[in-house]
Amino acid sequence: MGRLFWKFFLFIWLAQVLGAVGTGFVFWLERQSFEARIEQHIETNSEAGAPPEFRPPPFPGDRHRPPPSRLSPPVPVLIAGLLASLFCAAGLAWYIAKPIRQLRGAFEAVAAGNLEAKIGGSMGRRRDELADLGHDFDRMTSQLRALMDGQRRLLHDVSHELRSPLARLHAAIGLARQQPARMENSLQRIEREGERMNRLVGELLTLSRLEAGVGMVLESVDLAELLGDLLEDARFEATARNVAVDCQNLPNFKVRANGELLHRAIENVMRNALRFSPAGATVKLEISALAGERCQIAIADQGPGVPESELDAIFTPFFRGADPGEGYGLGLAIARRVLAAVNGNIYAENRLGHGLRVVMELPLSAQD
Repeated sequence: MGRLFWKFFLFIWLAQVLGAVGTGFVFWLERQSFEARIEQHIETNSEAGAPPEFRPPPFPGDRHRPPPSRLSPPVPVLIAGLLASLFCAAGLAWYIAKPIRQLRGAFEAVAAGNLEAKIGGSMGRRRDELADLGHDFDRMTSQLRALMDGQRRLLHDVSHELRSPLARLHAAIGLARQQPARMENSLQRIEREGERMNRLVGELLTLSRLEAGVGMVLESVDLAELLGDLLEDARFEATARNVAVDCQNLPNFKVRANGELLHRAIENVMRNALRFSPAGATVKLEISALAGERCQIAIADQGPGVPESELDAIFTPFFRGADPGEGYGLGLAIARRVLAAVNGNIYAENRLGHGLRVVMELPLSAQD
């Protein structure tokens, strides 16, 4: 039973006590008035010389009774009791109805599109469930604003990213019409831009599914097998960049995740490390066990690193920093969503000297 219950109980109990006391007091006053009239009647008959047999019998304890009260019927007291009950009921109704009315107004404002509506401050010094509801409402509107702002930023970034390849497509089409002799070059440009747009749309769909929690079928994934395939592809790609990929050992860990999405998440981190590594550098992949039935995958490069203020921002969609390079800034954002979906974590830290180290933490499968 919460605080609001006890407040209801106190008000209702107080109203009942006031009603009972008022009713008892009225009956007591009525009895006092009745006894006073009887005593007055007896005294009148005695003074008039009425025979004893016609006199009403005395009340027990008349000799020790104090003189009767001469109060009139307590109509003012009855009215006061009614007014007290009315005020108590009105106070209870106001105490409960006021925050509910404020909540209703705030919900109507949100329904009309005003996500700046707040109600927690208007609850004053209340410390009950209605005050908690007001603060929860404020947190809800804050989260809605953050989601809406994120959606607007995402829409803006998507439109910006699509505008450039679309402009190049139009330019290639116009060039092909003006210079038929260079048709082959124009077709190649159109094909490349189409592939870029297809890749962007694919990454956006993946990000959208992860945020909606769609298609996340979890299974026990052999991490050594998954990383073995990934290292083979990474070393093939690194050869063209004159970069080495080093991994000392692959422990036999199994994690609870979606194999395809986890492969894509780690691959995004690895490709990001290869992209920013200079020629002759080495990208290191390390796997280790952590306390609490978890494991850690760390990928470290020897690139320029990231400013400390941007270490968390690199995991937001479309963030590409001062040196955007290739891609759309979605790879690390997808990696964070994948890790979050399996109760994992990902973060980045600058290495001593130079380079960036991205750490992924995953819960081990219960089968281990």
